[in-house]
Amino acid sequence: MADTYPVGPVKKLGFGFMRLPRKDDKVDYEPMMVLVDAFLSRGFSYFDTAYVYEGSEESLRETLVKRHPREKFQIATKLPTMMLKTQQELQPAFDTSLSRLGIDYIDYYLLHGISGKENEKCEKIGVWEFLKKLKAEGKIRHYGFSYHDNPENLDIILTRHPDVEFVQLQINYLDWDSKDVQSRRLYEVARKHNKPFSIMEPVKGGLLVGKGSSIEKIFIAANPDASVASWAVRFAASLEGLMVMLSGMTTMEMLEDNMDTIDHLKPLSEEEMKTVQRAVEVLNSTPGVPCTGCRYCVPNCPMKINIPALMDIYNEYLKYKTIANNNIFAFMMATKDGGKPSQCIDCKACESHCPQRIDITKALQTLSTVYESEADSSVPGEVSR
Repeated sequence: MADTYPVGPVKKLGFGFMRLPRKDDKVDYEPMMVLVDAFLSRGFSYFDTAYVYEGSEESLRETLVKRHPREKFQIATKLPTMMLKTQQELQPAFDTSLSRLGIDYIDYYLLHGISGKENEKCEKIGVWEFLKKLKAEGKIRHYGFSYHDNPENLDIILTRHPDVEFVQLQINYLDWDSKDVQSRRLYEVARKHNKPFSIMEPVKGGLLVGKGSSIEKIFIAANPDASVASWAVRFAASLEGLMVMLSGMTTMEMLEDNMDTIDHLKPLSEEEMKTVQRAVEVLNSTPGVPCTGCRYCVPNCPMKINIPALMDIYNEYLKYKTIANNNIFAFMMATKDGGKPSQCIDCKACESHCPQRIDITKALQTLSTVYESEADSSVPGEVSR
């Protein structure tokens, strides 16, 4: 199933290079090479990365660019607008991405995670003019932006910049009608402006995969032959105007399941949508914060707190309201190099970069109260794993 958006035929599944397997705290290239080769062998060709994804652009160079003909793939990467303050910083940031990737042009170049406020800065320092210049020079083929803000500001940005070729939105069935993300309304704004869109977080960082959860039971009962993830993929990939749906895939099982779902894509029926709605109701009734592990918060924390790891522990605590030994150990590992929750200075820099709008400081306060004394009184070898 190939649609023509803004360039070439691109199958509707894109390979997201944000969450990568690691070995000795470095990206493990070997398993990714196997996945990249399998992805390309099935006719898929779109790869998504970003300047701020640690080790990601370099990983694409090693696993893809050095090993396959340039015409066989498209690369999307992103200008780190959240880090830039002056016009003079734009070209060096772009050149860094080119160097890391080992290519001389970028197929899809995005402003990363802009909001209404971020766009005001972009306009002030000439970011939009910079994108047009890069395209005129042949350094990029197409440009757009990824977006984490409300529908009203998306409408304003697309009205001010009608030359934008595509947008990247967080869309999944859980966020479709949520008051925080508002996926449905964001989608409607993109369609109003006739902009093709790419989708990020179709399975919400793995939450909608549902391994061992109550939603797994719901979907397996409805169709034991389909994976739980395939329901989320079908929901997202069937939307009109879709350019490509991104998924971070770290195992062959994930990759093949997604490719099979896209290659034999069937929109959800009315009856299947009722099943999805039951899953949404269950998920919305489950305590926890919707952390997807994107790590946008991490480089912005002055106290170097490992926020994603601590959010996982926080969710376990909310779910069971007890302090499990394995979570004490996980807490100790997450804070072994410093960055304890009690060291949070309440600057809220993390919250300003969180796409899910999580009250991170509140969660850290709870973790400080509940876990720190327990962890401080434990010896790692004495904690049951």
